[in-house]
Amino acid sequence: MITPPDRTPLPREFFDRPVLDVAPDLLGRTLVRTTPDGPITVRLTEVEAYDGPNDPGSHAYRGRTARNGVMFGPPGHVYVYFTYGMWFCMNLVCGPEGRASAVLLRAGEILEGAELARKRRLSARNDKELAKGPARLATALGVDRALDGTDACDPDETPLRVLTGTPVTSDQVLNGPRTGVAGDGGVHPWRFWVADDPTVSPYRAHVPRRRSS
Repeated sequence: MITPPDRTPLPREFFDRPVLDVAPDLLGRTLVRTTPDGPITVRLTEVEAYDGPNDPGSHAYRGRTARNGVMFGPPGHVYVYFTYGMWFCMNLVCGPEGRASAVLLRAGEILEGAELARKRRLSARNDKELAKGPARLATALGVDRALDGTDACDPDETPLRVLTGTPVTSDQVLNGPRTGVAGDGGVHPWRFWVADDPTVSPYRAHVPRRRSS
C-alpha cells in the first residue's frame, strides 16, 4: 500500500537554512497552486540553488534591485522573474532575511489538476512534459509576476503553498552543474534532481548568445 503524501505545509523554519541544505530537501515535496478553476499539485523533482552574493550565477550577486527585491525578504516567499522576454520562472527564498539566496524550481510531476495544466501547455507531448523545465513548470501552474512575493508559508489559503509531501531519500538525489549558467557560476554542482525520474529536464551547458551584426 502506497502512503499518500503528507499535506502539512512546510514551516518558515524549513526555508530559514542555507540554500544548499534547502535545495535537495525540496525534492519530493509538493507545491500547490490554487486557481479559480481548481488546484494544481506538483511533486518537485528538480531544483537549482542560487547563493546570492557568493554566486556569480545569482540575480542578487551584484546587490538589490527592483527586480530581485523579494530575494532579500523573509524566507519562504516566492520570487518570480521574467526571462528572454517571454517566460516566467519561480523560486523559493531561503536563508535569513537580507541574505538573498533562493531555489529555482526546475521541474516536477503533476499529481493533481493535469487537465488544467494541459490547457496551458498545449505543446506538451505527454503529461511527463507538462512541468519539465522551469518555464514549463511556471506556465503549467499559471505563475507570473503577479505572484512575486507570495508567502508560501502563510497558514491561510494562498495562491502557492509548499507541503511536506514525501521527501526523497539521499540515495535518490543526484547533483551536477546548473543548466545554462555562464562563467564562474557554471562550475557549481548546485542542480539537484531525483534519479531516473522522467520529469527531470535535460542538462544544457551555457551557450553564449550571438550578437546581431
